[in-house]
Amino acid sequence: MRNVIKTRRFVKVLFLLGIGAAAAFAAFAGSGSAARTAVPSNTTPPTISGSAQVGATLTASNGTWDGTPTSFTYQWLRCDTDGGSCSSISGATAKTYTLKGVDSDNTLRVRVTAKNASGSASATSVPTAVVKATPKPPVTGCPAGNGPAKVGDITQPARLSIDRFSVNPSVVTRSARDVTVQVHVSACTQSVQGALVYVTAVPFDQFSIEDEATTDSNGTASITMHQLKGFPADRNQHLLVMMIRARKPGEDILGGISNRRLVSTPVSLGQ
Repeated sequence: MRNVIKTRRFVKVLFLLGIGAAAAFAAFAGSGSAARTAVPSNTTPPTISGSAQVGATLTASNGTWDGTPTSFTYQWLRCDTDGGSCSSISGATAKTYTLKGVDSDNTLRVRVTAKNASGSASATSVPTAVVKATPKPPVTGCPAGNGPAKVGDITQPARLSIDRFSVNPSVVTRSARDVTVQVHVSACTQSVQGALVYVTAVPFDQFSIEDEATTDSNGTASITMHQLKGFPADRNQHLLVMMIRARKPGEDILGGISNRRLVSTPVSLGQ
C-alpha cells in the first residue's frame, strides 16, 4: 500500500511539471523493470567451410550477432554458378550438409536464423565455389580382385603380358624331335585364364606351328612343336628364337589386349 501511494505521488509530480501521463508511465516503467531484449541483428555474415566437391561435407558458421541469440537454425540453398536463383534444399536444415551429385555445377549458400525471446532474424552466407563432380577413377581395364582373372574380364588399356616361359628340353640338340614351350600369361598382376597362346620358331620351318593353346586357371598353356627339315637354320646356330603371342578370343590378333614377345633358348648342335 505504501508503494502504491509513492507511485501516485510520483506521477502527480510529473504531471504538475508538464509531463503527459503516457510519458510519466513510460518513465516509471523504465525505472522499475528491465528493458526488453532487442531482436537479434547480424553484424558478420555466416560462412561456409569445406571442399566444394560432391561427397564432401560443408559446415555452416553462425557469423556474429547482436541481441544475444539463444538458438540458431539453418537452411541450405542451392544456387546457380553466380550464387543467384537460389532455392531451398528440402530437408537440409542441419549445421552440416553433404554435397550430392545434384549439387554438381552449382553453388551453395546457407541461411542462418538467430532467435531470442524478442524475435528472430536471418542472414545468408556468400556462395561457395562451384561444386565439382566426384572425380572418376582412371579406366584401367583390370578386373576386381587379386586372384586369377578371366580373359573376358580384361579390356583396354590393360594388356596381356607373357611374363614367364620355359622350354623342354632346356638346350635344344640336333636330335630333339619335340620341343615343348610352357607359357604363363598375366595382366594387371593377375594370372589370366582363357587367353590364346601361339608359338612359332623364327625363322619358320624349323619346328611345326601348332594350334593356339588356352591358358588354364593358373594362366599357363603348353605347346609342343615338332622338328622339321629346316632345323637347324644354320650350322653355327646357338639359339632357337621363338615368337610367342597371347590374345583374347574374338579380338584381332594384332589389336585389343594382345601382346607378343621374342624369346630364345640355347641350341647345341654338337650333342
